[in-house]
Amino acid sequence: MVRIRTVLRQTGKALAAPFRGLRDRWRRWAWWRRALLVLALLVAVPVAALGSLFVSIRLHYTGDPAAEARTRGRDAVWLGHAWVDGRKTEADVEALTRQLAGTGIRDLYVHTGPLEHDGSLPSAVHPRARWFTDTVHRVLPGVRLQGWLGDEVKPEKDALDLEDAPTRDRITASAGQVLDLGFDGVHFDMEPIRPGSAGWLTLLDQVRPVTAARGAKLSVAAPQIDPVPGLHTAGILLTDHGKWWDQAYFAATARRVDQIAVMTYDTSMPTEPLYGGYVAQQTELALQVTPADVDLLIGLPFYWDDKWGHWGHAETVEAAVRGVRLGLGREDLRRPNFGVALYVDFASTPENWAAYRRGWVDVR
Repeated sequence: MVRIRTVLRQTGKALAAPFRGLRDRWRRWAWWRRALLVLALLVAVPVAALGSLFVSIRLHYTGDPAAEARTRGRDAVWLGHAWVDGRKTEADVEALTRQLAGTGIRDLYVHTGPLEHDGSLPSAVHPRARWFTDTVHRVLPGVRLQGWLGDEVKPEKDALDLEDAPTRDRITASAGQVLDLGFDGVHFDMEPIRPGSAGWLTLLDQVRPVTAARGAKLSVAAPQIDPVPGLHTAGILLTDHGKWWDQAYFAATARRVDQIAVMTYDTSMPTEPLYGGYVAQQTELALQVTPADVDLLIGLPFYWDDKWGHWGHAETVEAAVRGVRLGLGREDLRRPNFGVALYVDFASTPENWAAYRRGWVDVR
């Protein structure tokens, strides 16, 4: 027994010798050299983690999209407020009809708000809404019109308070007003809603019976899903901004609606392959938790910007479409309730539409 203890003691000393040498060397260093090493380690760890994340996202952009990953005729486009406030005419509707011909677009999200901060919807903000719904139903009978209602949300913004029951009641009444104007559904885009908001889920539970009773649809625009678990928490702590939802909260929202569109733009991705990989990953994450009977749409950037949150040279329609196709092919290639949503008509270019058609509609 004594012999075993001796062997173990000697083995322990041998293993500890290199560490004692490092300790002695550390103690001999000047304080500033030790401080520099600690600082270097503090910088290296997050840089390495960020690099690993970028590599993981970039890998989602590899491979060849499946030929079956293409439009199912369930796409959508967000339309600006000019369609309901009197700026658009019959000639504009005719031009829109030509633009949509031969595409996979079924839903038009028409900006009919914005809501007041108390949740009400003044009729004065959409004086030509009935003209628009009547006209489009006549010339585009296969297209659904959804009244797009939105506003900024507390606690991040001093606006809608979704945790307040009277506010939710007024939003519900506003949804009914939209349906009275001839819309086929209600589309909510309220930002930024933080994951965990009970008021948002309660609102959806309250509005959906209203739309269902009228044979209408309830759809929502949703934030991106955490590309790494817990990122939404870190983002709120560091920036006080709710950029992402966790996957569970996305699923809770999706279960309460007929259609959910992920706003997969303004990602800060600096290159096309990284942006496309990010879109592919978002597509996969959303597909994993969206019920089969709910329409899932992935947003495409039909606009240009050049800032840290949205690099126009990186966030291209081509990269987004390829990312959507790759993600769909990996996760649920034959899912029928799937499409893309184009944001937004008034900022789009002929090149955006051509890229959408080429990459998603006219796939060979």
